[in-house]
Amino acid sequence: MRDRRPASSAGKRALGFRTRSLQPPQRQPGSAGGQARERRWTTLRVFGSIVITLVLATLLVFSVELVARGSFEQTLQFFQQPLRPGWTTVVLFALLIVFFDAVLGRPYHALFLIAPVTLGLAFVGHQKAFYLGDPLYPADFLYARQIVELMPLLVRQRPFAAIGFTVVGIAAVAALVMAWRYRCRRAPKLSVRARASRLVVALPALLFFGSIMDYATFSWARDRLQISPVMWDQKENYNSNGFAIAFALNVPMAKVTAPKGYSEEAIEAFAGKPLAPVSVPADRPDIIMVMSESFWDPTRLPKTTITPDPIPTVRAMQSGHMLSPEFGGMTANVEFEALTGFSNAFLPYGSIPYQQYVRAPVPSLARFLKSEGYDTRAFHPYAGWFWNRATVYRDFGFDRFMSEETLPVLEKRGPLAADTAFIDEIIKNAERASQPFFYFAVTLQGHGPYEPNRYPDSTLVVKGPISEASNSALKTFATGAADADRSLATLIDWAKKRERHTIIAFFGDHLPPLGPVYTETGFMKDVVADRNAPAETLAAEHETPLVVWSNRVGAVRAVGSVSPAFLPYYLMRTGGFSHPYYTGFLGMVRDRFAAIDRNMLVSSNGTPTQNWSRAEEVDATIRDFRYLQYDLMFGKRFGEAALFPESQDRPKILPPPV
Repeated sequence: MRDRRPASSAGKRALGFRTRSLQPPQRQPGSAGGQARERRWTTLRVFGSIVITLVLATLLVFSVELVARGSFEQTLQFFQQPLRPGWTTVVLFALLIVFFDAVLGRPYHALFLIAPVTLGLAFVGHQKAFYLGDPLYPADFLYARQIVELMPLLVRQRPFAAIGFTVVGIAAVAALVMAWRYRCRRAPKLSVRARASRLVVALPALLFFGSIMDYATFSWARDRLQISPVMWDQKENYNSNGFAIAFALNVPMAKVTAPKGYSEEAIEAFAGKPLAPVSVPADRPDIIMVMSESFWDPTRLPKTTITPDPIPTVRAMQSGHMLSPEFGGMTANVEFEALTGFSNAFLPYGSIPYQQYVRAPVPSLARFLKSEGYDTRAFHPYAGWFWNRATVYRDFGFDRFMSEETLPVLEKRGPLAADTAFIDEIIKNAERASQPFFYFAVTLQGHGPYEPNRYPDSTLVVKGPISEASNSALKTFATGAADADRSLATLIDWAKKRERHTIIAFFGDHLPPLGPVYTETGFMKDVVADRNAPAETLAAEHETPLVVWSNRVGAVRAVGSVSPAFLPYYLMRTGGFSHPYYTGFLGMVRDRFAAIDRNMLVSSNGTPTQNWSRAEEVDATIRDFRYLQYDLMFGKRFGEAALFPESQDRPKILPPPV
């Protein structure tokens, strides 16, 4: 009698497949023909498994790109164009499926892990691009807590969308749990041999992919796979390489490598030259620097009128413009430049120095002025942990950080602390000061989103051919800007009555995230600013008003459009200070350049140089600036003694008051 039992095989044990629906041909034990048929059957099963895995990987990659791009047409183009690594990404995902199947112990179980994570990241990336114009970076996870804290503001702007996302999210999690449990009951477990064979195939291949993701080094294999890191233009990087590979390419950004040519001799070549000595004026002026959240001139919008003028004080006192390196957010990167005189242009694209790189004392205006007997304080009416400010401010040399935890309860205007109440508190601190002071303040009221009727008492009138929703958002923003303008007027009126020399700097950190307001008015072609554009476009989409004022000389004029890194130079020069870096080296850089952006250099006479960082030869002044910043933030600090003599004393930094 023939044996009716299904034949077992090494192939079946290795792959772990069920045999209910399709049985292999039966054979007599030990027959040569049966063994050949079994080998063919095993080969067929392996081939089928590979095909199924590739199909699943293709569907998943397509879904991820569709969610991240928000366009079916662009997703198709990504797969159709041979010079884009769409199919390389499919192979990568297939290897991930094989690897996690081996870890989880069941075939195709990896999809329950990989699909939710990658689709979730793609969705978050799409939302970030919508609000801020930048894709999602690995470094963004460093401020996940910030996003959670700001969630109530986002919900206020789009309540129905928030409800929809919540319902869909809960349903998706429930469906995932049910599918997981069902699959666990129905799917066979992989044998030890099957799991080992998957690991043998997937692990070396994944390690190979990881080894070619360092964009700082050339990779022949990466080049053959059509993966071209476009790190100077991240929008194009994600568009060309796809969400998954572009995200992976940005993982090494946490590691900042020394610029080519950096050495002690290179630093000595310019740090050893005679620079401005440390000199402090006899009257030691008081200095207040106010960075106003999202402050901008809304009357720049075409086709619209706002009456009355929301920012008359700034317009009368304006010194120039601040060319912000950011749009719609990332405030900490702007204040990093304004307090240190360093530039984000020399750091990896998408990085956040406050959370990634400031881990030890760093030269800053606060540290210098503290060494000269100043009381140095930072103010912000929000949580001290936000953007890691409490730690960073100590490393910058501030004596105290007056945050939400230590400030008195401030009157709110809308959902946030009122600018007028915040400025009043700063004035109270100044009036109690018994020594010269340097105060740095970051306001909060102007933060978006700009929901309708945030200020029911607003008297501003907005007219223009825009939708009702855009009109309401613009009115909300303009009313907040008017409040910020009035708070500056209060601060200046107070300073005018003082006998002590007082200097005030006031500027916006970036343009507000007004969304459709920009496209409906024709101000921008998209709802977010362009990161790499001609100088005229860059100026329009990144300039915020700048005021530098003194109660001795009035408003400082003709500053032009400058990077935040040059603000210390203007403050020191206005106050009559001399310093090897802030007026010496930084002044030398300012003599040649007005703005230093990662994609644009603007000379002091207004000549732009786009994509300067991609050139083989970089201007010597910019090269030395990059050397010095690396030296002081990541290197051996060869130039510290010559350019920041106050750092040698290492004054004790007091903890924030409890």
